Amino acid sequence: MLHPGQRLDYFLALCSFFSMLPRVGCLPKAAWSGCRRMGNYSSSVSGSLTSTACVQYVQEVVSQNCVVIFSKTTCPYCRMAKNVFNEIGATYKVIELDEHNDGRSLQEALAQMTGARTVPRVFVNGNCIGGGSDTKQLHQQGKLLPLIEQCTPCCAASGSEGSGSGQFESVK
Repeated sequence: MLHPGQRLDYFLALCSFFSMLPRVGCLPKAAWSGCRRMGNYSSSVSGSLTSTACVQYVQEVVSQNCVVIFSKTTCPYCRMAKNVFNEIGATYKVIELDEHNDGRSLQEALAQMTGARTVPRVFVNGNCIGGGSDTKQLHQQGKLLPLIEQCTPCCAASGSEGSGSGQFESVK
């Protein structure tokens, strides 16, 4: 039997494989090469997950963890959100989109799901509560901790999936 982390890796590998099938032999090499020139620097257009697979990935991560922060390492609002959870000692899982192979696609899926493309996108107990300022405001109003305390047993039991108190798990 696979533990949750292995199941997720297996799921992502399958999604990656199946998302590549339509591209094989169907597009000119320039279309599937995976790199686009942007200024003086090359970057990946996207990883290997389809839009549907990205939405499913977000839903799975959010359903398995009480608190999930979709973040970027250089974003001050993302640091603000993480600091709020560190301050209250809450366990959380961080997905650093700028370090994730499918970060751009995941950010587009988050925009589709939440109506906002900006980071962080913070989820508590399966619901998007907004960004860094929203998270800080909920905490200042005394409303954040009660939301965390309402986490369903599956989320509360998955404390090993995320981490808190100044540490976090970055998923690539």
